[in-house]
Amino acid sequence: MVKAQNIEDVDLLQPGTLWQRVMEQTEWAIAHSSLLPIPTDCEFIEQAGIRFIVRIVANLVRKDEVQKNSKLSQASKASSDKDFNPFLPYEEDLFVGNLSATHLCLLNKFNVVDHHLLIVTRAFEEQEDWLNLQDFEAMWLTLAEVDGLVFYNAGQSAGASQRHKHLQLVPLPSPSDGVRVPIESRFGGVKSEHSTNEHRVSTLRLPFRHALIRWEEVAGSPGAAAQVTLERYYTLLRAVDLLEGEVTGTRQSAPYNLLATREWMLLVPRSQPSFNTIAINSLGFAGALLVRNQEQMDILKECSPLTVLQNVARPCL
Repeated sequence: MVKAQNIEDVDLLQPGTLWQRVMEQTEWAIAHSSLLPIPTDCEFIEQAGIRFIVRIVANLVRKDEVQKNSKLSQASKASSDKDFNPFLPYEEDLFVGNLSATHLCLLNKFNVVDHHLLIVTRAFEEQEDWLNLQDFEAMWLTLAEVDGLVFYNAGQSAGASQRHKHLQLVPLPSPSDGVRVPIESRFGGVKSEHSTNEHRVSTLRLPFRHALIRWEEVAGSPGAAAQVTLERYYTLLRAVDLLEGEVTGTRQSAPYNLLATREWMLLVPRSQPSFNTIAINSLGFAGALLVRNQEQMDILKECSPLTVLQNVARPCL
């Protein structure tokens, strides 16, 4: 571990050690009943060339009870349930390490996917704030060592369940397995494409507003990659009419979902958090959906995944 510059008592993860720390802390947290994976059954629904993966939650009662008890235990510290913050302080058994002076990495306590990570700001920032250079630096510090899908639920209407700003990462399967993110199967069907400030923005054949940028090259340090990513983030926001001109203030203009891998970044504006009781977050637009019971699965099959996504997103421009 090396000492973080200019920040007292913050030790940074050494390069090349993140995945090892994830494995070690996962083993520790499971042994101490701090990590509580949610078992699921999986089904696939094919539509428009996308093989949606749908996970049916076997039991959410434990999660609901733990969260309720956690909020009650914080009653003396918080004025109301909406003020409860699981990241200040974070649960020590879930702590993986400090990514930077501004961000740390935690295990997701109620993970549906193995090794689901949270990239959390050390100090409180609102989940509805614009993403910034430090957020993207932390993202690339993580992606440099874990080949995964990073996503950000920008606000409650975009599927966020906590106010404290945090990105999330789920590891991806090996490239030899073919399409690793279901939505990638639509990347070949570009509806339109244009260049803005030397960034090529694509619109796919999907029934909701969105914008996609493929990384032509994001080389160099995580700090340098973050600067490029921040510029392209603004480009995507402008492409979907969530930003005019330059960013002013800290609070975002509207809810959206952001997804990123080592190869691309996708942004989808949101209109509402759920459709017919089915909650949707960023992973829905990756092609991975979660339902709480068979009734919701039946609704999803009857309406179709793309119709559900269309109803929680915004109309195409």
